[in-house]
Amino acid sequence: MMALRDWWKRDTPQASTPSPDLSALQQQLALAQALDAERQRIYDDLHDDVGSRLLTLLHRVPASEQPLVREILQDLRAILSRERSIEGSLLEVLAQLRDETEQRLQTRAIELTWQQKEGLPDPALDRAQTMHLFRIGRESVTNALRHADAEHLRIVVGVSGNALVFEVTDDGQFDPTRIGDGRGTRSMRNRADELHGNIDWQQGTLGGTKVRLSFPLPPAAAGCPSPQPWRSMSR
Repeated sequence: MMALRDWWKRDTPQASTPSPDLSALQQQLALAQALDAERQRIYDDLHDDVGSRLLTLLHRVPASEQPLVREILQDLRAILSRERSIEGSLLEVLAQLRDETEQRLQTRAIELTWQQKEGLPDPALDRAQTMHLFRIGRESVTNALRHADAEHLRIVVGVSGNALVFEVTDDGQFDPTRIGDGRGTRSMRNRADELHGNIDWQQGTLGGTKVRLSFPLPPAAAGCPSPQPWRSMSR
């Protein structure tokens, strides 16, 4: 009987103990899935709760204040939709940002000129890079809408060496005292730091404020084609 038990143990496949590396990967995967589930829940709560309250507010405020509520509601919807599919290449992110900016400016009858270099490199960006670039662009446009009293907005996208250069300029009033340590400004600076880049505010050639962001593109873009002439389009 003892020999039979020994033979059974020797020839029967035994369940192997997961290696430490595999266990760590499984834990990371479980954590990522939990984070995604929580993020989805927050998105749904924002859409159902805050979105419905904004719609209610839209029908209660005076007509003169309805455009602002519509803009806030549009911002909320844009944030929720973009954050669910934030990853992409540089050109894909810029296209999404341009599309959103055009829609926002149309509600205010503000002209948009978008100037983008032909042959711009199109490296893949990770989730953090796309999020920081998109939110800096959105916040720049938001500030122009809320503070500049602008009629025209110009966005310029180009490259300098291996760095992307992204500029937003309005034709409103330039007020250097407004550019300080506010929450929005601090957030934009922090995001630029996360991109290992720089951001500054100065008076633009249109008379208002120019926001200039530059940050190094991923190494995959090192062999990008030489910049071509500007492509400009006004909407």
